[in-house]
Amino acid sequence: MSRRKKDPLRTLTDAERLALTQLSRSQAAPAVQVARAIMLLAVADGDDYQAAARRAGRRSGDAVSHLVARFNAEGLTALSPRHGGGHPVVYGPEARRRVLDEVNRTPTPEADGTATWSLGTLRKALRGTPDGLPRVSTYTLWRVLHGAGYSHQQTRTWCPTGTALRRRKAGVAVVTDPDSESKKS
Repeated sequence: MSRRKKDPLRTLTDAERLALTQLSRSQAAPAVQVARAIMLLAVADGDDYQAAARRAGRRSGDAVSHLVARFNAEGLTALSPRHGGGHPVVYGPEARRRVLDEVNRTPTPEADGTATWSLGTLRKALRGTPDGLPRVSTYTLWRVLHGAGYSHQQTRTWCPTGTALRRRKAGVAVVTDPDSESKKS
């Protein structure tokens, strides 16, 4: 006979049960999330922790116990893995948001020294502002941009194409390439 559970699984809502069922059957979701969904559904159906772990292809009932406690506290966000070791995260969500806000801002040649962002000019702009990131590197900027779905190599989505600022005798002029859309595809 098993011991009394210290933190039993709370009753699942219909939306949570539906989300867990869909995730447990998913072929595209990460395997860790699918296994966690299977374990939670097994516990909700009345299995003990050890049987729930076996149903998901795991061995440890203690891990299921920790997952249940985390699910009771956090809900469906408990399915996604947290930071799994290594160096601590230096730039959290607010710093990433700050980088993305800066990338979305159109640079001015007078203030930023460029008409389009490069990693180096972006680093210089972020390091120079009072609310910026004084020690950010170009590698960190690249990781943040890549994680947000930006790509510099193929689509140049964070560097607008088709226009350029040229110095003329009369001043700076914006030159537009009429064939830029056809060149992109």
